[in-house]
Amino acid sequence: MKLDLPGLMIEKMRSGTIRYRVIQESRPYKRIRLQVDPDHKEFLECYHAARAGISIKPEGTANEQGLQRTIKGSVAWLTYKHLEALEKLVEAGIFSPLTLKKRVGLFKRLRKICGQYPMEMPTSEIIKIRDDLAAKPATADSMVEAIRSMFRWACERDYCDFNPAIGISTIDRSGGGAKAWTLDDLAKFRKRHPPGTTAYLALTLFMFTACRISDAIKLGLDDEFERGGVHAIGWQPKKKGSAYIEIPMLPPLINATRATAKSGSPYIISAYGKIYRTPDALGQRFRKWCDQAGLYNLSSHGIRKAAGHLLAQAGCSQYQIMAIHGHTQAKTSEVYTKGVERWSLSTDAMASLGKIEW
Repeated sequence: MKLDLPGLMIEKMRSGTIRYRVIQESRPYKRIRLQVDPDHKEFLECYHAARAGISIKPEGTANEQGLQRTIKGSVAWLTYKHLEALEKLVEAGIFSPLTLKKRVGLFKRLRKICGQYPMEMPTSEIIKIRDDLAAKPATADSMVEAIRSMFRWACERDYCDFNPAIGISTIDRSGGGAKAWTLDDLAKFRKRHPPGTTAYLALTLFMFTACRISDAIKLGLDDEFERGGVHAIGWQPKKKGSAYIEIPMLPPLINATRATAKSGSPYIISAYGKIYRTPDALGQRFRKWCDQAGLYNLSSHGIRKAAGHLLAQAGCSQYQIMAIHGHTQAKTSEVYTKGVERWSLSTDAMASLGKIEW
């Protein structure tokens, strides 16, 4: 494209990127930055608008715009290409939207650190990035995993020849993830948030279904059913690879949900009568409930882990716990359980959980 346009300023930044600005025709002292490069289909439209004093945002996704602003073959360029591919996988229902959101944040940080460098980054550079994040080991490990996944994707498509993140060890050696709640934690929460409150309902739902927060925002009366005289609830977890779950509803859960149970709507609604549209929204609210109870650094996922620990302590087998949690394989034995009778296993397991004083 011809770039000797009146008022167009082409400026090379210290980072090596090119910035395009336009001098407003009626106010020569004013510069308007263009958000697209000359290769973009809307470049001329944005240019003429800027000459008239109007800054317009071009159509297209954030990743498409990011690609326009980066140097091809740079680390930043590769992050945008990878995110663009992940967005398509999310649309196809193959990749988790929550994981994508996490990757967006991690890659934004990565671009600030070394976005302008060539994407053939050495392993030592990734280790340095990991070590610089050592104060937050979970974040450090997530960053390494995100980079490893990105380069694995890039190698499969011949963008590069090797994956520099292979073999880098983790910082967080605990392997525990979210902290599991204790019986004392559960009692403390219930004391601060008694029956009848939304917080109590949420706690009871998490404890007596072991559901993830991504499922908790959807579960409701329409998911309940009767089988063999047993009142139960069933749902397909949103997490990729999870098995369909059917478990009996114990009295604490039935009692807690009856105050809000309404066909066509989830159990958990906000104080304003609105549904929680995203897991993050409910997660933030649940953390506030935890803080109010003096239970800092605990999360809803820790309740899911607590349920698993209590089931194990009650003598439930690994297959029974897997049936309730929706797992399809045991990490320790790599045994596939899709053919196991999940209903009978989960019924026995929930009976064990029902012995806990609530």
